[in-house]
Amino acid sequence: MLLDTPICNHGWKAPDFTLQDPDGHSFSMRDQLGDKGLLIAFICNHCPYVQAIADRLASDTDQLIQEGFNVLAVMSNDYAYVPMDSPENMKKFAAQHHFSFPYLIDKDQTVGKAYGAVCTPDFFGFNKLGELQYRGRLDDARMENTTERTPELVNAMRLIGETGAGPKNQNPSMGCSIKWR
Repeated sequence: MLLDTPICNHGWKAPDFTLQDPDGHSFSMRDQLGDKGLLIAFICNHCPYVQAIADRLASDTDQLIQEGFNVLAVMSNDYAYVPMDSPENMKKFAAQHHFSFPYLIDKDQTVGKAYGAVCTPDFFGFNKLGELQYRGRLDDARMENTTERTPELVNAMRLIGETGAGPKNQNPSMGCSIKWR
């Protein structure tokens, strides 16, 4: 089912969480806030929308990481229902697309529910205080693999890093619904 993300609730305080990657390393949201902010991306392996943007996401997040932002990806899908989203397949997907950020397992789906994530991809851009400032799409290219695009997520995160506030106008991300239990 195709869904769009809700409008950004500017200033919403992100709940802390600790999740593990497929290798068992733990990452805490609060520990990742950093001086410029934190991007949390709810993604999965099987969604054609995520597959279409995965290489652009890797490139854009590499750029953000180089500029001092932290990035976490969370996989909240029920992988018993969608085996392609299993932890072992998460490792393969991350390696295939050269993700340089932790890709975390939300096995009990509490983080996805606490954040109100609705689809994959669903991007949450936070300032250094943990306040939501961006809930939009990666870029304006959508499903197309093109170099001619506006990197809306990168631009929004840069604004957040400089001012602590995100853009007033944001375009919703769209993707497959999260597969809840």
